Amino acid sequence: MTALLVSGAGVANAEEGGQITKEEVIKAQEAWGDAIVAIGDAYTDHRDYEELAEKTVDDLYGYDEGIVLFKPTKASEEPFRLSEDEAVSYFVTGIVPEDHGFAIQPWSDVRFENAGIIIDEDSALAMGHYYFTDANTGEETEAEYTFGYYKDEDGNLRIDLHHSSFPFNPNQAG
Repeated sequence: MTALLVSGAGVANAEEGGQITKEEVIKAQEAWGDAIVAIGDAYTDHRDYEELAEKTVDDLYGYDEGIVLFKPTKASEEPFRLSEDEAVSYFVTGIVPEDHGFAIQPWSDVRFENAGIIIDEDSALAMGHYYFTDANTGEETEAEYTFGYYKDEDGNLRIDLHHSSFPFNPNQAG
């Protein structure tokens, strides 16, 4: 099993014929960011943002096909969201009491800066920073992420690992 490491510095250990490409990972990241913005837009415009969130989780995550490990940024009392309903709750509120609707903030932009992407024959991992622009203030919030992807039977990338957290702040350390 040969892995491909893609970083800002180039490509290492490349092997021809890998199923997932760097471009597919970047496209999946863009689709995720666009979906987060669209959910917030739907909320602001009084459209069915909950249905859009359900469709987003259904389309982009692999809950229907297996285990998804999801650790959202703003989750502490119930830090892991192992079901599709719990993931939707995180994005738009719902069944988890601590959820305030991350996607209905709303955000006007989401951008990824990959520290690196590891591509294997049938999976990929991406890690780095992503930035969320507040639609009301224009201020940007930075978070750190690791996303895992696999290709479903239709050739679409699905998320099976999503870990997100705020950068460590030594001034808040206990």
